[in-house]
Amino acid sequence: MESARSSSRKPESLARLRAAARKLFIERGYDATRPQDIAKAAGLGHGTFYLHYPDKRACFLAFIAEARRELDDHIQSRRLQGASLEQSVAAALTAISEYAENQPGVMRAAFTDERMIDAEAACSRSLLAEWGEQWADTVRAVAKTSATCASYDPDVIGQAIAGALHQAGRESHRSPRAREALVKNLTAFIARALKPA
Repeated sequence: MESARSSSRKPESLARLRAAARKLFIERGYDATRPQDIAKAAGLGHGTFYLHYPDKRACFLAFIAEARRELDDHIQSRRLQGASLEQSVAAALTAISEYAENQPGVMRAAFTDERMIDAEAACSRSLLAEWGEQWADTVRAVAKTSATCASYDPDVIGQAIAGALHQAGRESHRSPRAREALVKNLTAFIARALKPA
């Protein structure tokens, strides 16, 4: 009977730890957040933290992974099938801006380079690098119909687009400019750069 009660509490305690860790990592950052702070904020004993995570690093990496999934799911939900380059850029930038505005601090975590806290993650790919690869594929597709784009290195341009979208999305909610103006300007700039003259 005690074993059944204990196993039913594990998912609940893990959910509470995740919520507390998310809040503290956003508010304080990685270095200033301790496992005992997370357990206390979750209303749990210090030892409960270690039932779910071997250390703070593992907890933070789980938070990063969750943030990345959320952000990617949000962007994918706004993606339009058969969209033009302009529509794809506008949809991605709008989704990034929405997410940054609705989930303050989480976007910064989603883009954390795991290698900064985890030497074992040396071969991991950052979310920004993954986005760059996806945009490189888009540039390759555009290059098939454009002599101008054919002269570009899709991998370089893909990373540049990902970087521009990321930076604009991060700053959009802090800027006095309306999101629509930011989306319109950056979309026009990227589309013009990739189209033949």
